[in-house]
Amino acid sequence: MLPRHDQPIAAIATAPGRGAVGIVRVSAPSVAAVVEAVCGRALKPREATYLPFLAADGSTIDQGLAIHFPAPHSYTGEDVLELQAHGGPVVLQLLLARCLEAGAGIDLRVAEPGEFTQRAFLNDKIDLAQAEAIADLIDASTEAAARSASRSMSGEFSREIHTLRDALIHLRMLVEATLDFPEEEIDFLKKADAQGQLERLQQTLARVMQRARQGALLREGIKVVIAGQPNAGKSSLLNALAGAELAIVTPIPGTTRDVVSQTIQIEGVPLHVIDTAGLRDSQDHVEKIGIERAWGQIAGADAVLFLHDLTRWQAADYAEADRAIGQGLAEKLPRAVPVIDVWNKLDAAAAPEGADQGVRLSAKTGAGLDELRRRLLEVAGWQSAPEGVYIARERHVQALRRVDTHLMEAAAHLAAQAQSLDLLAEELRLAQNALNEITGEFTSDDLLGVIFSSFCIGK
Repeated sequence: MLPRHDQPIAAIATAPGRGAVGIVRVSAPSVAAVVEAVCGRALKPREATYLPFLAADGSTIDQGLAIHFPAPHSYTGEDVLELQAHGGPVVLQLLLARCLEAGAGIDLRVAEPGEFTQRAFLNDKIDLAQAEAIADLIDASTEAAARSASRSMSGEFSREIHTLRDALIHLRMLVEATLDFPEEEIDFLKKADAQGQLERLQQTLARVMQRARQGALLREGIKVVIAGQPNAGKSSLLNALAGAELAIVTPIPGTTRDVVSQTIQIEGVPLHVIDTAGLRDSQDHVEKIGIERAWGQIAGADAVLFLHDLTRWQAADYAEADRAIGQGLAEKLPRAVPVIDVWNKLDAAAAPEGADQGVRLSAKTGAGLDELRRRLLEVAGWQSAPEGVYIARERHVQALRRVDTHLMEAAAHLAAQAQSLDLLAEELRLAQNALNEITGEFTSDDLLGVIFSSFCIGK
């Protein structure tokens, strides 16, 4: 549930730990009482003032900058006070406690995670897509993701959604006019080229969906699991992709007994690469647990790299074991999850016939790694990122898919003309509601609670 958004709130707005500067933020219908108590005097709007922060007995807690942002020209749309002090955790806790003490008369309380941004949304300073982009910018794991989140935060994604919505509203108006005045001889839909408008709307939606999918990929990345028999070079491949010695590599089969993961980026796309225990029949209790965990990781993968050891490929028992693993992958993975055959140790042996469908490489020398990176981006669905990609979340992509479904239904009803105009109007209404969910104009409180609870405190 949403916390009460009419209560004054305060929080430390900088990350935990020691730093040069720390910020305590207060948001309320009026922060005058807190300003007077902590700063000792009124502040000029939006002007940084260097002064001592006062305790209840008049002693100095710290010295720093105080800035007052009067409503509605503030981040939250309310009166906001920001106190920039030295970044020691004790100092900031003392300053926060002093603000709460000074604001006791206005029921000032500690903010919940994301509550400042939530108020910005509720007070129409930003829409829901922009609010989510703020959290995505903070959490961005690649430069491309950060730039895309910044574009969404500035409203680029929201403007695309509003353009779609305005076109939908105009089309709905034509349909409703035809329904309201059936006795009129003028065919509103044909005269206004309703079919052409709907087709253009679908084309625009397709472009927005493509960019949203790319943005969601930048934010979420994909989970890539490396699988294969012991000593096929799985750990070496992880180290080669990561550019660091993360996993232990030895000639002893079964060295890797637990999951080792690392997030890497290729063209700004985060890939969560997971090295797993070698798949084989084992009597070792610890290794069996590792193998079970390996299959568990494989079951949740977005893509699997199936490693084959070229130096052992000619051995009948090795090839048979590889075929058994391949059958297991086919049984446990959905058809949509790609399995890339990776022929490793190209520096020591030649690839067999039929290996052209996979990737031939040497994790030891690095030969073939660029081709593997290209294939990973390909199976992820990534296209060379145009500068205009904006960050998006899976819920945005799902909402756009619902819009697409409703517009396809609407096109079918439009083709049927007068017999299905009421159904056409309903499909257009549902499509508009799905668009409104993205920006928060048609959103349940439960969804808002989930979204903002994932923010950090003080933001």
